This record gives sequence, structure tokens and C-alpha cells, in this order.
Amino acid sequence: MSDKMILQYLKKAQMTHELNQNELTALLSDTTIDDTLAAAADQVRLKYVGNSIHLRGLIEFSNICRQNCMYCGLRRDNLHIERYRLTPSEIVKLAEKARRYGYKTVVLQSGEDMYFSANILAEIIKQIKEMDMAVTLSIGERSYEEYDLLKKAGADRYLLRIETTSKKLYEALDPAMSFNNRKSCLFNLRKLGYEVGTGCLVGLPGQTIESLAQDILFFKQLDADMIGIGPLIPNQNTPLAKAAKGDFTLTRRMVSLIRLLLPEANIPATTAMETLKADARIIILQSGANVVMPNVTEGDYRRKYALYPGKICVADTPAQCRSCIGGKIKSIGRYVAADKGFRQHQPRLT
Repeated sequence: MSDKMILQYLKKAQMTHELNQNELTALLSDTTIDDTLAAAADQVRLKYVGNSIHLRGLIEFSNICRQNCMYCGLRRDNLHIERYRLTPSEIVKLAEKARRYGYKTVVLQSGEDMYFSANILAEIIKQIKEMDMAVTLSIGERSYEEYDLLKKAGADRYLLRIETTSKKLYEALDPAMSFNNRKSCLFNLRKLGYEVGTGCLVGLPGQTIESLAQDILFFKQLDADMIGIGPLIPNQNTPLAKAAKGDFTLTRRMVSLIRLLLPEANIPATTAMETLKADARIIILQSGANVVMPNVTEGDYRRKYALYPGKICVADTPAQCRSCIGGKIKSIGRYVAADKGFRQHQPRLT
């Protein structure tokens, strides 16, 4: 592919926010364009979502999971992990502390722990909503009726990563799970009026550049409000223990292209990236991202929520995390947003 053609694709993406799979594949494959691509994405980020960075306080309230995903440290068959489950009152207290630290949104994240029925979760959500906070859920696959109940309780957003849009790869790496059901869950969430978040892992064994391009097109088809992209960090207690780590530069390219094609979306600089590269979150914030999710879980639970090894900041307090990320954001001339960070739909100008 000629340099001229690559630059034409990049200009098209920046001006029209449209690319086809072949064009996306060409840009994802080009190892010489990273900084130019990131700069273009950063310009689109500034135009559509501004210089503010939204902080979401992450509460990891249970590491118990009924699923057995091959890449995840929380998988059901991992007998080496120390399991835990916070009580509803503990979750609400953490949300109260998050509000005092200045967070406008909490993200309630867990494995698929079915102790937390929709009714139990609804009561937790109602108490957090009384604090005037936005609530994002990241709790996996549930029925349409459960999603409906949680939405009526006040949940604002739901994060459910597709991980890969290759049906064959998805069902190989997520045993006994249905790719079609995963997609149905996402479209059910959209129908119910949630802000819908999804995303993928970069570096899964058997993944191709073409399938990553298809992932981006799926996010666009879904009109995702949030897209989280992270590299595979192999966990020693999973079947993918000996897999290669995901590539940081390819992950960065994915973030930049997602900003170009979904200019209004909220895109986090995920913590996993910093396992691969120091100050990765700052680099990603300068490559199109506009969200950071500092951990507000306290004590040893941070260590026990072992999705992958080498997780950063497990010994830090929530106050330290808030102060640290605030300083880093200021250092790049950006600022912490004062609002709850809902997606702002804007007319597409060319």
C-alpha cells in the first residue's frame, strides 16, 4: 500500500468518519503511521468531546464468575484465585467515598456472580442514584427482563465487551457461551435506552487484522456510546498462560481509529495498557481517548480482582489514585470534567 493511499484513507476517516474494512485493515497494518494517526484522532477528540477527561470510579465488587473464558483470571475453573464478594452495604459505602473524591460516575464491575440478582442490584443502584451519581454496570450477560429492571432502578450505562466479532474465535475462547446471545444482549441494552459500552481485546490467539477492522465496524453499527480497548495480558492461571502479550502500538492504533470513526464516543485509556508501557494511559489520552477509570475499591480486594498479572496500583489507596491521575491529566494540558460525562450527540460537520 502506497504512502499516498494511506494518507488518503486517513484524511477520509478524519473528514467523513467512514471507512470500509479494507481501508481500516490497511491503516491497522501500517506500522509507520502511528503518530500521524494519533494526532488526527486527537484533533477529532478535541473537536467533538473537548479537552475534559471524565473520571469513572471503578468498584470491583465480586471476582466470582459462572463463565469460563479462556483469557480471564476470574474464570470459573481458576482454583488459584482468592474469591471474594462485597456486601451491598459495602458497595454503597464505596460509592459514597467515590462521590467525596469527586467522581460523578461509579462503575460497578464483577464477574458473572449470580448471587447478585437483579433485585439486589436494583436496590444498590437506587441508593447510589440518591447521591446524584451516574451508574455504569459491567456485570456480564443477563436476560432482557433483568436489564429492564436495572434500567428502571436508575442504571445509566452498561459495559459489555464483545471481545471479538469473529464468531469462531469468540466461541473457541468463551466455552459454552453464544456469540449470537452476546450480540443480542448488546442490542437489548440499546433498545432499553442504556448508554451502551463494548470493546475488544487486542492480541487474542488466532485474531487477525481483518477481524479487528470488523470489530470497529461492529462498534459503528451498534453506535456504541463507549468503547474500551485493551491488550491481552496472559494470566498464568488460564489456558492462555503462554500466549503472547497484545501489542501496545496496535492497541493504540485501534483507539485512534475508533475515535476517527465514532467521534462522539467515550473512549477510556484502560489500565491494562499501563502493564505493557509506562505512562500508557497518558499516551492513549493523547491518541483519542477521553476517559479514565481509577479504582476506588479498597484494600486487598484490588489484588484479588486478578483479571491479568501485573495490574498497576494494587497497593494504592483510592485517594492516591485520584490524586495521581489528576496530576497526570493536568500535566498534558487537560482537565477533569465536572459533569457526569454522558455522550453528547453532535451534527457531523465536514
